[in-house]
Amino acid sequence: MLARAMKPPGAYKIAGRSRSFEAYLEPSVRSARRLERILGSLRSQIREGGRVRLRRIFKDPREVYRLEVEVPELACQRITLLDRDALERLLSAEDVLAVVGRSAVAG
Repeated sequence: MLARAMKPPGAYKIAGRSRSFEAYLEPSVRSARRLERILGSLRSQIREGGRVRLRRIFKDPREVYRLEVEVPELACQRITLLDRDALERLLSAEDVLAVVGRSAVAG
């Protein structure tokens, strides 16, 4: 019986993903696209009714916030660290701001 040839590692094509071409982009563009994907994912989890807690964990040299989104139906908790600019972009959607505004913001 003949042995089947194995594909070498990394030879699998990912044709349907736009991220496969991001390696050719500038690092600043890749970073901005990654941030948008993260913020979009957080927005959708918050809109789906996740419980949100927000608190500031650093003030100097840069403000950093800890955002906890608890999704009971999935039995998971997502913890994300955001700087001030990213938090403001996340809260730019009114429905997200309404949910997060109800949570306690501690400094």
